[in-house]
Amino acid sequence: MARLVRWTALTAAAALLTAGCSGDSSDEDKDDGGRSSAGPSAVAPSGVPKALASQTLDWARCKGTDDAPAPDGDWRCATLKAPLDWSDPDGETIDLALIRSRASGDDRIGSLLFNFGGPGGSGVSMMPSYADTVSSLHKRYDLVSWDPRGVAASEGVRCRTDEAMEAAESVDSTPDTPAEEQAYLEDAADFGEGCEKSAGKLMAHVSTTDTARDMDLMRHVLGDAKMHYFGISYGTELGGVYAHLFPKHVGRMILDAVVDPSADTMGHAENQARGFQRALDDYLESTGQDPAQGSRKIADLLERLDAEPLPTSSPGRKLTQTLALTGIVLPLYSESGWPALTSALEAAEEGDGSELLALADGYNERDPSGRYGTTTHSQRVISCLDDKQRPTVEETKKLLPRFEKVSPVFGAFLGWDTAGWCHDWPVAGQHETPEVSAPGAAPVLVVGNTGDPATPYEGARRMADELGKDVGVVLTWKGEGHGAYGSGSDCVDSAVDAYLLKGTVPKDGKVCS
Repeated sequence: MARLVRWTALTAAAALLTAGCSGDSSDEDKDDGGRSSAGPSAVAPSGVPKALASQTLDWARCKGTDDAPAPDGDWRCATLKAPLDWSDPDGETIDLALIRSRASGDDRIGSLLFNFGGPGGSGVSMMPSYADTVSSLHKRYDLVSWDPRGVAASEGVRCRTDEAMEAAESVDSTPDTPAEEQAYLEDAADFGEGCEKSAGKLMAHVSTTDTARDMDLMRHVLGDAKMHYFGISYGTELGGVYAHLFPKHVGRMILDAVVDPSADTMGHAENQARGFQRALDDYLESTGQDPAQGSRKIADLLERLDAEPLPTSSPGRKLTQTLALTGIVLPLYSESGWPALTSALEAAEEGDGSELLALADGYNERDPSGRYGTTTHSQRVISCLDDKQRPTVEETKKLLPRFEKVSPVFGAFLGWDTAGWCHDWPVAGQHETPEVSAPGAAPVLVVGNTGDPATPYEGARRMADELGKDVGVVLTWKGEGHGAYGSGSDCVDSAVDAYLLKGTVPKDGKVCS
């Protein structure tokens, strides 16, 4: 099961757009709607070789894949070259896949770069499907996203075959015996070995810091003096790291569904246990149930599944405890998913695990033919390079009662995850917590949702505090789901639009209810 800090979970449940980029040089493919880029900006990134800083992006029509057709409209794709190793910028380069749709109006501000989270989510796939949500911004901004290094079309990593991914679903993620513990840790080590074989020397160069440096090169090559940015979920951490590295280059920046930059590995796990339990309690209350009793009923179901998985309508597959928990997680990302959760839980109580399995497959990016997406692979490679902490089984066991007290449903899984996620990882991590202080940067609008399950609301205030005085500005939405913008609050949408389109900064602490 993937870690739970993901914006892409809900979109994975639907058909994913997988628009690839191509270097085909026909005149038709090079058409850019009559609006070509103005070329590199005057504000060049420091330490970048001239050949990379002066490169011209060859925008061409995006190509479809076996999974999805090319996006409609004026979407164009291109490839940016960046250093493999930012400590040796004159050395080997890698290719980064970009997608763009030019501003639809005449009063263009510049590019607005999006990262939808993960880490490991494909911006090339997600951006066209998100365009309707940000249509008010499209008039004045080029909408731009990309696949970060190690993701999808940008030297993407695949650590396991589809068959191995399915087989690993039988591994108990909350081991109860020495044999289950051994299987759990062996599976984690095997995943890391597969990542190392797939990524090779890229394995040590996919950190958030590496990607933030790629962003500044991207900003320059796109022709922007300032970085206008919209980061969601993990994209908020990436935005904070960018602001720390390049405070003078920060333009209008939105961070929505905010990752707590002050939390270490254990802190993130506890935050998420609290966030998902809080969302589950809200869901249970909406159905007229007492949250404590409803949670106990779900925990009892999971305990039964640990001993005896349920049959499903999917040939040869059963609903295990881990798959059931994954299926419960997915609909908590949005209030619109709550009816599906009710139906799936009722079916499971009656002995049919098919609906929870289908929800788990949506989260795990498994299609009906048994093919899995690669977000989980890239997510692990990036996060384990970022995080230097490697909690042991003994350390985890000591904290399990604390996690289970925070959440009787999610606590045990998230506690064990701290020991297994980067167990025996081939590459050392870089830091305990990311540095996001950005003195001198333009105001950064930090949007927190009180009902956010994956990135609990408290992280928004902590991000703003760490960005620094006169930089971090908090906007609160008393809502449900992962993320606030485009989720039904005119108050939130208006405040974000006013900042991005007019530069109007809301008062720090503004609350939308």
